[in-house]
Amino acid sequence: MNLRSYVMAAMLVAALATTSSAETLSLQQSLDSAAHNNPTLKVSSYNSTIARENERVAASGYLPRVDAKGGYTAQLDAQSIAIAGMSAPTQQADYGFFSLGIGQTLYDFGRTKSQVERAKARSEEARQGYRATEQEVFLRVVQAYYGILESQKLLASADEEVRQMGGHLKDAQAKFDQGVVTRNDVLQAEVKLANSKQRRLEIARQLDNSWLLLNFLTGREPGSRAQLEDTLGRSESPSVKATQADLASRPDLLAAREAVAASEADVREQHTNFRPELYVQAGAEYQQNRYVNEQTILAATVGIRFNIFDGFAKDGRLRQAVEVRSQSEASLREAEQSARLEYQTAVNDLQVAGERISTNEKAVGQAEENLRLNRSRYEEQMGTSTDVIDAQILLTQARTDYFQSLFDERVARARIRKALGTL
Repeated sequence: MNLRSYVMAAMLVAALATTSSAETLSLQQSLDSAAHNNPTLKVSSYNSTIARENERVAASGYLPRVDAKGGYTAQLDAQSIAIAGMSAPTQQADYGFFSLGIGQTLYDFGRTKSQVERAKARSEEARQGYRATEQEVFLRVVQAYYGILESQKLLASADEEVRQMGGHLKDAQAKFDQGVVTRNDVLQAEVKLANSKQRRLEIARQLDNSWLLLNFLTGREPGSRAQLEDTLGRSESPSVKATQADLASRPDLLAAREAVAASEADVREQHTNFRPELYVQAGAEYQQNRYVNEQTILAATVGIRFNIFDGFAKDGRLRQAVEVRSQSEASLREAEQSARLEYQTAVNDLQVAGERISTNEKAVGQAEENLRLNRSRYEEQMGTSTDVIDAQILLTQARTDYFQSLFDERVARARIRKALGTL
């Protein structure tokens, strides 16, 4: 069986394995399903929502603050004053009260502006962080998707090996019955057949686990199965040249830059704590008291607030903000270096995978011919049972290497796109 015929047989086995479901699932459909249903992305999406609300909290500093307070007070004795040896009450023993105040910061030397800028940067950081997580999830989907295709082909290869080993066992048993070979040939064939069946069970387990992983990543039911589009064939190599500007569009790098911007805004905010704040306040206060003429007081205030000493808390917060900024800048540099490493590694792996495909494709043909020759020699009693078994194992390994190189090539392509932030 040549490579082309074998690939067709592998595709047929994969199709028969999924006849229980008429659904066809493409890689793009899997990615779309992950974008909407992946549990990790659902958790990550809350970060963006929370960060947007922080923007509203920060922007509240531009708006006035309105406070209201009311209640009823009961005293054991009412307050009074002594005049010429006589006591005169100044308030009721029991009274109700109510106050309404409105305050507005006039100028705070950029504190509120810095808070708003920091909140916006954190919001954008969360949004880009979501996109970065999405890229990671998409890469895992690609790996799981192609992992299923690879396992299906390896399972077909394992089935073929079991069939070949079973046939060889029959041949060995027949020759032993004829007294042509020793019992050792039969025992050896039985052991190798058992090993082939064991290997097939392991591949089947890996295939089932790959389906469980893909279903988890895409939010599908664990037992869901579909017919995947077989896209493991050779294709033209993509362009592997990228500039620094291409890498700069990665969402994780954009998120790191927003983290630096947020930390810079935080430093500016901490500096404003060493400056005063100008404010205006107006209010109305009512207190029930029949002994006074004015129970309702209206007032307006223009003032300045400034903390003189807070136990060096301002100094500590400023130094902390400076260190966080330095940390964010170092994280950005690390992310940029990691991005270049990730891209270059993926490019190298793609190039090597392409070379492995060509080499392994030839090796499969050579292994098929080697098996044919050794089987013929054994039939003619010119070769040994060990030669046939070794040739079959060699063919299975060649097919395994070929399919793994196809899988590695497609995953390397996805890794390049992920490294560029375009997966």
